[in-house]
Amino acid sequence: MKESDLLNQIVRSLLAGQLKAAADPHRPRWHLAAPVGLLNDPNGFIEHDGRYHLFYQWNPLGCEHRNKGWGHVTSTDLLHWQHEPVALLPTEAYESHGCYSGSAVSDEQGRLTLIYTGNVKYPDGSRTAYQCLARADGEGGFAKLGPVLDLPAGYSGHVRDPKVWHDGQQWLMVLGARTLNDKGEVLLYRGDALDAWMLVGPIAGSGRGGLGEFGYMWECPDLFPLADRHVLISCPQGIAPAGEDYRNLYQCGWLAGNFDGERFEFGAFHELDRGFEFYAPQTTLDSQGRRLLFGWLGLPEENEMSQPTVAYGWIHQMSCPRELFWQDEWLCQRPVA
Repeated sequence: MKESDLLNQIVRSLLAGQLKAAADPHRPRWHLAAPVGLLNDPNGFIEHDGRYHLFYQWNPLGCEHRNKGWGHVTSTDLLHWQHEPVALLPTEAYESHGCYSGSAVSDEQGRLTLIYTGNVKYPDGSRTAYQCLARADGEGGFAKLGPVLDLPAGYSGHVRDPKVWHDGQQWLMVLGARTLNDKGEVLLYRGDALDAWMLVGPIAGSGRGGLGEFGYMWECPDLFPLADRHVLISCPQGIAPAGEDYRNLYQCGWLAGNFDGERFEFGAFHELDRGFEFYAPQTTLDSQGRRLLFGWLGLPEENEMSQPTVAYGWIHQMSCPRELFWQDEWLCQRPVA
């Protein structure tokens, strides 16, 4: 669809639905929600040029998981948020079925740059994915630079959710992945530039690090240092309940260990939040040295259309912003001061 046609549909949706959504008695006063339509994964969470930027998966045309682009809000205090122009819309062939999740960085020239998954589905039911770049254009929007990474050999079309950072020497990226034999993994890439990547290999996943069989897909990975350890947060799909563990449809958890730039040696998997609506979190390190996190207060395929907000034309919201810290051996969270 042409961008102008899609923008016209979005404007109509906003004009027709915003007052109705705002009148919903379930509408949050504090937690972030989209003006209309569906919100899911937090994307591109970053502090850049003195403002916090938070992007999010957004279908402005309805409450279904379709038409996914990126909404955009900014703040100076993580409490008062300003809606910005829509950042990404699925208008190109390499993102025909959605601009899926990703992250944001300040590039070598200090420009705000988005890294996201372009999702493509084919009539026969197969699919592919591209990791793509878009850069702030100075006018409130983002100019797409196109794909910089295709599917790696040995993996299905389910390779997505790039989280990118610079370690002081090189760019690093982790990606959620599903192998051709249905094993969930987290892939590590490195590069000297944001458009030139080399696969290092899988660093975690099903059958690795003593986990045994542990899901067919690991979504939304996020690898970062916290004090004297590294933490990998990810969302494995396909883990059966075990007693009081793994009671959600899909899980969200963390591994702690040592990362040397190529290998990640980790311990046991722990659930990050056992609430029935918490998924796809993303973190950033802010200028105060805090490791901050937003999560999606929702879960895919979990009775979404039965939620009462659907009658008002919107669904889902963000968690409050949280700060991560260690308490002995446990990764803990608290609302940001």
